[in-house]
Amino acid sequence: MATGNDLGGLIGFITRDEIWYERLADVLDEHFLPALEAFDLDFEDLGDLLGDDWPMVLWGGGLEDLLGRTFGPGAENAADAYLKGSGSKESAQTRAYIKGLRDAPASLYEVSEIDPGKSMVLRDLLSDAEPVTVQEHSATQMLQRWDRIAARVVIQGDHNVISGALLPFEPETVALFEDGLRSVLKLNPDDELRLTQDQLHRSAPLFTNAWLFAHLPNLLDPEPPQISNSDGDDLLFHEMRFPLASKVTQSQVSQRLSQSAELVVSGQKDWTWLAVDNPSSTKRGTGLVLDKSMSGASVLGSLNLKGKTLTLSVNSAARAERGEALVRDLLGDLVKSPLTSIQTVEQMMADDSPGDGVAEEEDIPPALARQIAQEHLDHHYRDTLDQPIPALDGKTPRQAARSTAGRKNVIDWLKTIENRSARQTGSPVADYDFSWMWDELGLSDYRK
Repeated sequence: MATGNDLGGLIGFITRDEIWYERLADVLDEHFLPALEAFDLDFEDLGDLLGDDWPMVLWGGGLEDLLGRTFGPGAENAADAYLKGSGSKESAQTRAYIKGLRDAPASLYEVSEIDPGKSMVLRDLLSDAEPVTVQEHSATQMLQRWDRIAARVVIQGDHNVISGALLPFEPETVALFEDGLRSVLKLNPDDELRLTQDQLHRSAPLFTNAWLFAHLPNLLDPEPPQISNSDGDDLLFHEMRFPLASKVTQSQVSQRLSQSAELVVSGQKDWTWLAVDNPSSTKRGTGLVLDKSMSGASVLGSLNLKGKTLTLSVNSAARAERGEALVRDLLGDLVKSPLTSIQTVEQMMADDSPGDGVAEEEDIPPALARQIAQEHLDHHYRDTLDQPIPALDGKTPRQAARSTAGRKNVIDWLKTIENRSARQTGSPVADYDFSWMWDELGLSDYRK
C-alpha cells in the first residue's frame, strides 16, 4: 500500500551498512524462517506462490520491525542512526514518517467505517485504545467493513496514515495469530488479548508467521474442497425437464402441485421443495456443506413451470431420484418422462463465469428483481434469528444475545455475515442493510 513517503534513502543506508544489514537479515529470519523451513521453501519461491507483490509487502513488515528495535548497550536504533546522518537531508514529512514507523508497533485492527478513496476508522483489537481515523487512498477502495488487517498506524502531522506493510487477515489467519500470540506471551486461553506497547513490538514477526502459515498450505497443495449438501450427498446439479402431456394446461399442473405439503409457493409459477418430514438432517458431508433452509426446513430443490415444461432443479443424484418420484406421484400422466441435464460444481462455476456471448434477456426488470431478492433476504435473515447456529454453540442468535459470552459471539457472527455479503460485488446481497438485525438483537451500540 503506497504511503506517499519515499524510504529509498533509509533502505539504502541499512543495506550498505554491514552491521545494520546483518541486523535486518536476523529480523527477517524471525519473520520468514519458520514458514520457509516448515514448507521447505526459499524466499525466492514466495514470488511464484504468492505473486510478485506480497513477498515485498512481507519484507517491508520486517524492515518496519527493525526500525522499532534497539541493539546493544547503547540502544542503537536504525531510524535514529539514519536521521542523524544522511537522513538529515530528507523532507520534514519523510523524517516524521520514519520517526512514526520507529514508534508505532504493528497491531491487529478491525475496519469499522470506510470512506472509499479517503479514509477509514480502525479499532485496535489488541488494546483498549480508542478507534482511530487514518487517511488512505488505495486500501479503502478494496477493504470492506469488518475486515481485519495487520498494520502500523503512523502519526504524520495532524493526521494518521498506515504503513506500507498492510496484511489482510481472514478469520483462520486471525485464529492462527491469536494461538501463536498466547503461546509466545504465555497467556491463558481464556485471557482477553490486551497487550502493552512492548508486547506488541515483540510480537511483530507473529503477524508474518500467521499470514504465511494460513496462505501457503493451500497454494502448495490446492486440493479442491469436498462439497456436499445437507444430506451428505456429493454435489451434482440436476435439471429435470418434464414436458406437459398433450392438452394439459398450466392451471391443472399448478393445482396438483399446490396440494403437496412439501411444496411451498415461491412465485407465480415457482415452488420450493422442502424436507418437511426431516427439517434438520444430521447427516453431513466431511467438507463444505451447501445448505439452504426456509421456515426451519431444509430446501431440497425448486420447481418452475414455463410454457409446456415443468423444470425440477436439485443438487444431487439422490434428490433427483426422490424429486422425480414426487412429481410422478403428484402429476401422474399430466407429464411425460423428463429430459435430464447434469452438471458438476466445476461446470456450474464455469457457466457462471463472464462469457463472450450475448447476455440472455431478463424475464423481469432489474429493479423488480432486486426488490424480490431483498424481500427474500429479509425473510431468510428474519428466519435465521430463530435458528440454531453452529458458530453460536448451537443456540439461536436471540438466545445467545442474552448472555455476556453469547453476545460477543453474536457480534462476531453478525460482523462475519455482513462482511462476507459486502464482498459479493454485483449481487443484491452486497448492499443489503443488516442494521435491522443489530437493532432486533439489541446490539446496535456494538455496530461500530
